[in-house]
Order: sequence, then structure tokens, then C-alpha cells
Amino acid sequence: MKRRVATLTLLLPDPARLEKTPGLAQWLARGDRLPDAKPGREGLLRESFEFIGTSLPVAALTRSLDAGDASGAMWLRADPAYAMVDAVTARLMACGDIGLTQIESDELARTLRPLFGDAGFPLEPTRPSRWYLRCPPGARLPQFAAPDSVLGDDLMRYLPSGDNARQWRHLFNEVQVILHNHPVNVRRAQRGQMPANTLWFWGAGKRPDWVRAPYTRVASEDEVTIALAKSAKTPVFERKTVLAELGSAESVLIDANAAPHLGTAKFKTIDLRFASGERVRYKSWHRIRFWRRART
Repeated sequence: MKRRVATLTLLLPDPARLEKTPGLAQWLARGDRLPDAKPGREGLLRESFEFIGTSLPVAALTRSLDAGDASGAMWLRADPAYAMVDAVTARLMACGDIGLTQIESDELARTLRPLFGDAGFPLEPTRPSRWYLRCPPGARLPQFAAPDSVLGDDLMRYLPSGDNARQWRHLFNEVQVILHNHPVNVRRAQRGQMPANTLWFWGAGKRPDWVRAPYTRVASEDEVTIALAKSAKTPVFERKTVLAELGSAESVLIDANAAPHLGTAKFKTIDLRFASGERVRYKSWHRIRFWRRART
């Protein structure tokens, strides 16, 4: 009988941003380069998890983790953010995790609830870094940009566009007016902290009815990856324990910002998927390709 050996899939940032550990250097030098995929975080996750839909419903997925009530509704993230105004434009400098306490988050949200309630989108600040809008049935939403694609850039280029964009640009502007001199932001400025002077809308969608994945265990600190794995009923581990007591027929997904140290774990195949689009497959027998020298 042919012995089955575990397989590993790695979701990693752009190779240029990674420290070239000996293991990663060998995988890149001796593995097979596969056709490039569409760059971006969303492409990585859609390649790794199967679900119906043309976009990644980040808000509904993270809501399922934060509150467990995502099913049956359309959700939109409305995360606290810091926009810096210069002589030419405004730039999104931080989004989500800007250091708000729960008390500050609740105080800011209390001021904004009437604005969104009157618009028909109840505001629910589930965590200081993750706020949600529950969308009414049949809501017409424009296209929203993920914050990772906006940070440091002119945010005017990424404002809502398309269907019903005018309403959302109006809400965006009204939020800034309300938050500009809010007491929470005045106190934060006095302490040298970033003000939460805007909200960033993104990640609209409904939670998928089903998610499938070929993995027997997943390790990630990313809430969207964790939500997808749990929706697929795949056990989620911490990075330090995901390779412990690994069975021979297992398939492991590790989503990380650095190439992991595998220790004594052995894999028949290691698939490297980079956010920049590059794909490399390293098979166990590739280790004898000694003529392929790792670049230093």
C-alpha cells in the first residue's frame, strides 16, 4: 500500500517582504514555479476556500465571529479610521485598530447612531476595531474599497462608486463633521493619540450558505481566514501547535506573515501562495535538485 504523507499550503505576503529563511530559500529555488494568480489578499482566500459569490463578504464573516448573528442579513463594515488632511487632499492613515478603548468606541458610536438609524442602517460597534452596519433587505450598495488598498493614498480616489454612491458619500462626509471636534477625539489629541475622525465602509455581503475547504487543520491570526475555516468546519489551531501530532493523511493550511519553521514535520507537497500572485509548488523529492542554488 502506498504511504500517504501530509500536504501543506502556505499563504504568505509578497516574497520581497519576507525574510529569506533557509527553508523558504530552498522551497523557492528548488520548487516548480506555477502560473501566477491574481494578486491580492482576496485572491488568496478564494483560491483556498470554496464558496458561492463574486466577492469576499468580509463584514458578514467577521460578524459571525464577533456576534454569531450574521446569517440572513447583509452586513457592511464601518470601521473607525484616521484620515490626515494635507494641503492637497486627505489620506487614510489607519483603519480599524487605532487604539480605541471600548468606552471610547461606545461614546463615539452613540453620537453616530442617529445618522445611520435615520438612513436605515443600524450601527453596531461590536468591537472597538470592528464596527458594523446591518443593511435592510433590498439595500442598494455601491462598490467599496478595502482599507489595505487605500492606506497612505488619496482616499478621494477610493470613495464609494456605482449604485447609490451619492448616499454613501454623503454619510461619509457627515461622519467627519460629527467626529471632527468630538470630545473623545479632543482628549485623544491631547494625549498624542490618533483621532477617530472618520469611518471606512467596506466588506459588504452576506455570509455564505456554505464554505468548503480541503484542509484538516488551519492556523491563522486573520479573522477572515478563521471565519472561513470555521464555516467549513475545519479545526483552527495556533501557529505553535498546528503541526503537533500531525497525521499522515492531513492537509494543513498556514496563513502567516513569515515562512514557518516546520520542525520535524514532513510533507509530500508544499504549496506557496503569495499575495503578490506568485505560486510555487515544492515536492519532497525536489530536495535533491542540488544544482538549483538558493539565492542569498
